[in-house]
Amino acid sequence: MTKLVELTDVGLTAENTVILERISFALHRGEILTLVGPNGAGKSSLVKLVLKLKVATAGTLWRKSGLRIGYVPQKLHLDPVLPLTVARFLSLAHGRRITVARALAMVGAERLAERAMQALSGGEMQRVLLARALMMEPELLILDEPAQGVDVHGQTELYALIKQISDQLNCGVLMVSHDLHLVMASTHQVICLNQHICCHGEPEHVARHPEFARLFGRPELAQLAVYTHHHDCDDEHHGDVRHVG
Repeated sequence: MTKLVELTDVGLTAENTVILERISFALHRGEILTLVGPNGAGKSSLVKLVLKLKVATAGTLWRKSGLRIGYVPQKLHLDPVLPLTVARFLSLAHGRRITVARALAMVGAERLAERAMQALSGGEMQRVLLARALMMEPELLILDEPAQGVDVHGQTELYALIKQISDQLNCGVLMVSHDLHLVMASTHQVICLNQHICCHGEPEHVARHPEFARLFGRPELAQLAVYTHHHDCDDEHHGDVRHVG
């Protein structure tokens, strides 16, 4: 598989505060890697490092030469009185390699082309933002909380769509999510982050693990199909995971 991004012992410090330390992982074409962790764990900062919106203060970050990246941010702020249709919004994307019509078709949102951006529901907005990220036919798709503002049914559909797009484009996906019980079926690897990488491993179907539920403070997750998590952020060695950094 073609390597897209590799981080080796990457750290980030700001104003004498450690935001990230000793982060090491690689992401290849066709892989979906999901970052999970508590608020303030450094997930969005890690995304910004990969996007080169921030510069690491330690370690090395390598990106494939000429890497095409599509990015879906957590939020998009639009002027509520700005007359902007979905089609017009998409046409403003830089580096376009595919048509607006094709991008909308890839996310199942063709009917939204002439809809005002301000009139979109949460789920519709996320599909449009995903379509925009696909306009340049990315090799790497970066999604920061892509299911924000989407109901549970819509989240399940969205994660399945992301997996479908990754397969269709053979692109890598780096995704931040708090929706652990929904995203696990659509990801290949999971990194649990809390300034450092607590653990890094593959997801399991219909996995029940009380330690995983305890880590995230969500006891109901123990009854759902989630990631089999054998190691928590206290660095106790309990099971079959791969430690990084």
